[in-house]
Amino acid sequence: MIDVRGVWFWYDHDVPALRDVNLTVKAGEIVALIGQNGGGKTTLAKHLNGLLKPSKGEVLVKGYNTKGTPTHVLASIVAYVFQNPSHQIFMSTVYDEVAYGPLQQGLSKKTVDERVARALEMVGLSLHPRTHPYDLDYGQMKLVTVASAIAMNPEVLVLDEPTTGQDHRGRRKVAEVIRQLNMQGKTVIIITHDMRFVAETAPRTVVMADGRILADGPTQAIMTDMELLSQASIKPPQPVQLSHRLGEHGHRLEMLTVSDAVDEMRRRLGCK
Repeated sequence: MIDVRGVWFWYDHDVPALRDVNLTVKAGEIVALIGQNGGGKTTLAKHLNGLLKPSKGEVLVKGYNTKGTPTHVLASIVAYVFQNPSHQIFMSTVYDEVAYGPLQQGLSKKTVDERVARALEMVGLSLHPRTHPYDLDYGQMKLVTVASAIAMNPEVLVLDEPTTGQDHRGRRKVAEVIRQLNMQGKTVIIITHDMRFVAETAPRTVVMADGRILADGPTQAIMTDMELLSQASIKPPQPVQLSHRLGEHGHRLEMLTVSDAVDEMRRRLGCK
């Protein structure tokens, strides 16, 4: 689905924002991009639908080279949901905001209505089609932008910090939406600082720092590599921290999520 080959990118001529990045994402994967601010995550993600073009190297999206492919063609394949919803929302009702993309695709009113209804139902905003987006709370505004992407029916969704501003219920809703999209065959790329969310949602994790990919592999292996996470200035999820501390005292446990921790403790205590 996505093939990034030897990509370098400069915003100016001094320090490269991306340094020889190579990445392949297969159709139907859920991949998390993690790393500290300035590590290159968002810069890389914006290359995936043509918002940015490589200074050197190339990006192929479903076989299309982004350098020579119109942005609207790439946007129909890869939908990008911005970190800040105010950078994306510009219509006066939730319905109009979510319908805007499908209308630009030339779809019929009936099809647009169906797509909007389905997208709003998926994110839990079915009761707010005529609400002004800025009358919603921040977490709900984020869900409006996710619904806008869903309504475009892309093959890939890039979600930039989807849990920012979300309470516990909102985080669970975002995770549920990602799982539903993946079950429909969609590829989902998550940019986030929320390591708990990564552990609970993404089977594969890519670690970035200083414009480079430091590691790429199963989330279980990435999150338990303390040396790697320290190098990238990332704090692992609390269950992993607990596992590590217990391991220092001779208790070998493998806990990636809170659910893992509960199951492990129940097993140790002999609970059914």
